Amino acid sequence: MPRIKIVLRVLVLLPALLFVVSGVRWLIAPAGVAPSFGLTLGDGIALSSQVGDMAAFFLTLGACMLIALISGRRTWYYPAIMLLSLAAIGRVLAWLLHDAALALHLIGPEVLVSIILLVAARYLPEKS
Repeated sequence: MPRIKIVLRVLVLLPALLFVVSGVRWLIAPAGVAPSFGLTLGDGIALSSQVGDMAAFFLTLGACMLIALISGRRTWYYPAIMLLSLAAIGRVLAWLLHDAALALHLIGPEVLVSIILLVAARYLPEKS
């Protein structure tokens, strides 16, 4: 395997593992991970929504990336690209339309990993 493909696989693998860890943290210790997203944990249904939605987001994101790497199928990159891109777009729209803070420290990594995944979808897959 050429060196560039190895580097690209590592660039996909590292965030995939971080996303899976974040998803698991949302399931088992949400109070520890919520502040890194600027969130205060709610209670009742709000807490249920935060834990369920955030865990689902990160676990799906990481799983799709890992499945893409393991299976060699490019189609598995696209759900992850969509999740990250839509999250970044949603953050920008929240800033533009709803007076939210512009979370560049969260948008930047979402855009960067999306670009890495687009490149990986082009160059890594062994199957379509």
